[in-house]
Amino acid sequence: MGEFKGMMVQVTSIRQNCTIWWDETNKLATVVDPGGDVDKLMEATGGQGLDVEQILLTHGHVDHAAGATVLRERLVARSGHPVPILGPDERDRFLLDDLAQSGAKFGITEAAPVTPDRWLKEGDTVTIGGRPFAVLHCPGHTPGSLVYLATELKLALVGDVLFKGSVGRTDFAYGDHEALIQAIRTKLLPLPDDIGFIPGHGHGSTIGAERKSNPFLQD
Repeated sequence: MGEFKGMMVQVTSIRQNCTIWWDETNKLATVVDPGGDVDKLMEATGGQGLDVEQILLTHGHVDHAAGATVLRERLVARSGHPVPILGPDERDRFLLDDLAQSGAKFGITEAAPVTPDRWLKEGDTVTIGGRPFAVLHCPGHTPGSLVYLATELKLALVGDVLFKGSVGRTDFAYGDHEALIQAIRTKLLPLPDDIGFIPGHGHGSTIGAERKSNPFLQD
């Protein structure tokens, strides 16, 4: 097993943190949350000589998922092998079905509906860059939001569940602030202080820092 490596590519006008992870020895890669700017993602993966084996989604919002279908098509054309889309939880199906319409509102020209090859759920495990990541269901921002956690790597990919100094928006018809805070308190805050996380927007942080100072998580 080679070195675990990653890079971030901000996509769409909403500046979403799409991340790409791979094993340096075999160059097998995973793209997480390709919300758009497919040309940029093809250039980033090609420039590193990566063979993308799968696409992962944390949730169904347009800035995280709208480019997944077109990216998959272009990756398959380049590599000649299937590139499955995994996640989110099936409770976000209604958001993935509506991506073309919602993408048009934000000028995401590649926006297309997504039908995952596999829905994920709490307790599943996925492999990213040759390493196992546990799947945690953390609803509230969307009903099907997931977090991918690798304790060995001290790394969590949290989508829009948790941010540095903030938490995910819940001012949608389907949002649930109480459920979001409950998920963070019961599934993320019990993790070790030195678990770093990459959110869907802005800068990363650690679980310890947010437990100590995040104003949304103080008693």
